[in-house]
Amino acid sequence: MARRLVDPPYLAFPFAVAAGQPELASRSEHVRDQIEQVLFTLPGERVFRPEFGAGIQALVFEPNDTPLWQITKRRLLASLAEALQGEVDPKSIEVTVSGDDAELTIAIAYTLAAVGHRESQLFSLGGL
Repeated sequence: MARRLVDPPYLAFPFAVAAGQPELASRSEHVRDQIEQVLFTLPGERVFRPEFGAGIQALVFEPNDTPLWQITKRRLLASLAEALQGEVDPKSIEVTVSGDDAELTIAIAYTLAAVGHRESQLFSLGGL
């Protein structure tokens, strides 16, 4: 009988309880949740991890053009490599930042370390 690998359950983010049990997430969902936390947490917001986060919502009043995209990309690469350590192959992380008049678009691609599966996520921040 072949042994089947089971995707270990992770706690879903944001935390929720349904029917007296915590809601769980798959590995893919867990990594996406971690990426969202990095994107939307301001550096210094977490007391014991002041370097955590990219704080992209703070970019609302910045000019939406190439210099902003380059700075955001560098900041995200560093933050994601640290935050996703063990879950994602750090060399596989690719970040693309672009935008137009009122929207910043961030595309993040990565390979899940344990299973070697390539995934990508797209995030948009409007109202810039």
